[in-house]
Amino acid sequence: MFSQYPIMKRFFLVGSFMLILFGTIQAKKTVSEFNIVFIGNSITHGAGLQDPINQAPPARTVNYLNKRHYKVNFINCGVSGSTTVDILPVSKNLFPQIILAADSLSKTGLPLLFSIMIGTNDSAIKGPTGSPVSPDNYRKNVLAIIDSLLNRYPGSHVILNRPIWYSPNTHNGALYLAEGLARLQRYTPEILSIVQLRKGKVFLGDTKAFNFFKQNYLQYLSPEKGNSGTFYLHPNALGAEKLGEFWGEALIHQLKRIKD
Repeated sequence: MFSQYPIMKRFFLVGSFMLILFGTIQAKKTVSEFNIVFIGNSITHGAGLQDPINQAPPARTVNYLNKRHYKVNFINCGVSGSTTVDILPVSKNLFPQIILAADSLSKTGLPLLFSIMIGTNDSAIKGPTGSPVSPDNYRKNVLAIIDSLLNRYPGSHVILNRPIWYSPNTHNGALYLAEGLARLQRYTPEILSIVQLRKGKVFLGDTKAFNFFKQNYLQYLSPEKGNSGTFYLHPNALGAEKLGEFWGEALIHQLKRIKD
């Protein structure tokens, strides 16, 4: 077959064929159909939206993925007002709901992912369960949640998203203000450390949305009347769609590293 080619060309052709074959095999192993359990607070739940089931960030994320030829089953376990303390397995508050959701999706036999964005309520000065949660305790709590999930579902993976920005006068039933926003930002290094501590099982999700909402809050966050003036905390319909796109973009990036 190769007799008409010089020996170097033969090596080149064989090498090129092997690279194409290897690339094809790798592409086949990339996850394209999977299950996601979304874990979070009111932002994940879709608080303030007319149709949270279809407009909340998890639904928007899945729409974003579907348009890019991923097949995704999901359950939104976002609960308004929740903190990492509420979700801790030992608290038996919200964790059982997450297990029910994961068990239900696991029956399909598809790869299981947990997408987590939590920390807004942890950062509050007072009000939500356990707040204020120090950065050190935030890391410990998130690790406890993740480790319990990975132990129960050893083939699963976790995508850990950075919490988004809120205005420094945020003050509703809970007190956040500038102190809370500063604490929220100190959670970011803890998220990065968790990704490193559980490398290969926990992947860094979105980190872009924080600055996006900070710069564009008038267009993408809902104005809410508070005890310290009009504040901005929850994405409106456009904001939820944008956040879903950020989560979806980060997921696609990491799916290249998560193999069947």
